[in-house]
Amino acid sequence: MKNVAVVDVLDQKVAGLRRNGRYEEIGSVLMELYRFVSEKGLLITGPPAFICHEQTHEEVREADSAGTADIEVVFPVEGDAAGESGIGVYELAGGTMARIIHMGAYRDCGEAYEELFAWIAANHKTIAGPLREVYVNNPAETPEDDLVTWIYAPIA
Repeated sequence: MKNVAVVDVLDQKVAGLRRNGRYEEIGSVLMELYRFVSEKGLLITGPPAFICHEQTHEEVREADSAGTADIEVVFPVEGDAAGESGIGVYELAGGTMARIIHMGAYRDCGEAYEELFAWIAANHKTIAGPLREVYVNNPAETPEDDLVTWIYAPIA
C-alpha cells in the first residue's frame, strides 16, 4: 500500500512546453523541451514533470483516445528565455498538495492515482488544479521497476 502525504510545494521557475496529443508522446515532448532549454543556455535545477490538465479519469481516457490530451511538460530552471509557440519560461504555482509516490513503469501508475483519488475523497478534499507527475530518475538510465514518480494533486 502506498502512502499519501500532504506537502507544501513552493512556486518554481520552469521552462514549459504545451501541446495536444496522446500521453504516450510525453517523452518526445520532454525531449523537444530539453532541446529548447539547452539551446537557450538555461540551467536545469530539478527533475522534469508532466502537468495533467484533464481532471478526471474519464477526461483522461477520452482526451487520450481522441489525441487531444492537453500535454504540458516542464523542467525547473534558472535563467530566462524568450518564448516561442507553446513554449517559454514562467512561474509554476505551488501550494498545498497531496502526494503519492509510484515506483515502477510509468504505464502502471493507475493504482497510485486510484489510491490518491480515494484518499482525497476520504479526507473531504477537492482537487484544486492540474495534477503533476515528477519523474525523479531518468528512464534511459534506470530499469523500469526502479523508476520513481511523485504524483501531486493540488488540494483544497
